[in-house]
Amino acid sequence: MDALTWFGLFAVSAMLVCYAFEQRSSWWVLGFAGACVLGSTYGFLQGAWPFGGVEAIWSLIALRRWWGLRGG
Repeated sequence: MDALTWFGLFAVSAMLVCYAFEQRSSWWVLGFAGACVLGSTYGFLQGAWPFGGVEAIWSLIALRRWWGLRGG
């Protein structure tokens, strides 16, 4: 596997782990938002712009959820 594939595997794995633990702390929601940014970056670097775009939107949704959970 090349470096880009490893990066994508890391990004998607981080999203999965953070999503699984979101109920434990709002910081996991923030981690999910960050992992979605990584997934979006991977999508654009790979040339799969629809995937990159959807992941970018998910990162904004997760960031807004995190902000709301913090009482902001």
